[in-house]
Amino acid sequence: MPLQFELCPGRMIGGSHPCFIIAEIGQNHQGDIEIAKKMIKMAKDCGADCAKFQKSELEGKFNKRALERPYNSKHSWGKTYGEHKRYLEFSHDQYRELKKYAQEIGIFLTASGMDEMAMDFLHELGVPFFKVASCDANNFPCLEKTAKKGRPMVISSGMQSMETMRRVYQTVKQHNENFTILQCTSAYPLDAKDVHLSVIKEYHKEFPNIPIGYSGHEQGIYISVAAVAMGAKVVERHVTLDKTWKGNDHEASLDCSELAELVRAIRLVETALGSPTKMLLPCEKNCHDKLGKSVIAKMDIAKGTVLSVDMFAVKVGEPKGITPEKMQQLVGKKLKVDVAFDDSILPSMIEGEI
Repeated sequence: MPLQFELCPGRMIGGSHPCFIIAEIGQNHQGDIEIAKKMIKMAKDCGADCAKFQKSELEGKFNKRALERPYNSKHSWGKTYGEHKRYLEFSHDQYRELKKYAQEIGIFLTASGMDEMAMDFLHELGVPFFKVASCDANNFPCLEKTAKKGRPMVISSGMQSMETMRRVYQTVKQHNENFTILQCTSAYPLDAKDVHLSVIKEYHKEFPNIPIGYSGHEQGIYISVAAVAMGAKVVERHVTLDKTWKGNDHEASLDCSELAELVRAIRLVETALGSPTKMLLPCEKNCHDKLGKSVIAKMDIAKGTVLSVDMFAVKVGEPKGITPEKMQQLVGKKLKVDVAFDDSILPSMIEGEI
């Protein structure tokens, strides 16, 4: 199982590779393909790696009664839930047009397949990876069929238990090694107390050989940036052109300036994470030269004296002498020269090696 893999052509995730940032357009496009294109362009201009939609074949996702259910919400685009969803659903040809546009401007495009028929279409469309929405994480027949198609997978885990996610992991890995699981809580907008970023740590323990990510529905960017600091290798956030528009997701979405700031903040945090190796860095040299301390003679010490700790002080010395962490190594050594009170003790003054 790979801890890193190619999610999109030429774009690796996991390991030391940059966090993959998904701008989730979803259905925030108001059913207008020109708005959808503007949102793809926004995602590109803000530095996101991928623009993502939600694709449903409505008869495959809902039963007849669900589609006929009255839908009187202020966010409704129709009298029934079916009318509402049909208004927001792009056709296959429109998806082909959106994919072509994304290719022209240089950003990856995919969609969450919200049912098996939608996954089949997205496979035919040639998306770089499949996104499995939280509502389908426990849909094991669809999960298995999707895994067998061979494309990389990004799986959200909202509304699921750890037991279910263990089963998700076992199911997918039998057929497809290239997948990642995202911590997610399915509420819009999401309160900080319900985010539970600590699940990222648990996922790292449970699934140590796949990348782990985060799909956020909170307001603002801070929590998503924290997820990256905790090891998220994929971050997905909903985006919008206008938070006042009709639709449940707009309030929990990032506008253009917020998305751009999220990308900048993630890249800054990635730089700051740096290396786990602790050492004196070149950038610290000036400070060390000015303030780094040395072992200093606490008294006059004659040549040939056997050294003991009570003869030493630690001060900023000129010239630089033996560093304080080596003080204990001086005990029992002899001086080759006289050392005056308050002088630095240098390696050349000591008999033998330190």
